[in-house]
Amino acid sequence: MKVLIVDDEVLVRRSLGRALKGKGFEVMEAVDGTEGLQVWKTWQPDLVFLDVLMPGLTGPEVLKEVGSDSKAKVILMSAFSGEHNMQTAQQMGADLFVPKPFEDIFAIVKMAEDLLS
Repeated sequence: MKVLIVDDEVLVRRSLGRALKGKGFEVMEAVDGTEGLQVWKTWQPDLVFLDVLMPGLTGPEVLKEVGSDSKAKVILMSAFSGEHNMQTAQQMGADLFVPKPFEDIFAIVKMAEDLLS
């Protein structure tokens, strides 16, 4: 299974990437929304971890650009959980919402596995 992590925070990409690779996922990373959109369109991931606020395109803008072309599941992430929650994430086209910072990276990976099964 192919997982794309789109986040401008190195620590988030690195920790999520490491945990997902440990579970056998093929992982690609993008440093902002613009790069994330490009990788998403060419690589066709099964799951995308997408940050809300990033340089270039924001997570919601990336979702809008991809539209219904993609079959990928989307987990939206944000440190600003007051503004965003499961309901707003789903309205934007995401499947799940995860607040940052993560309390338990392995719980996040488990959520990803459950979403894909």
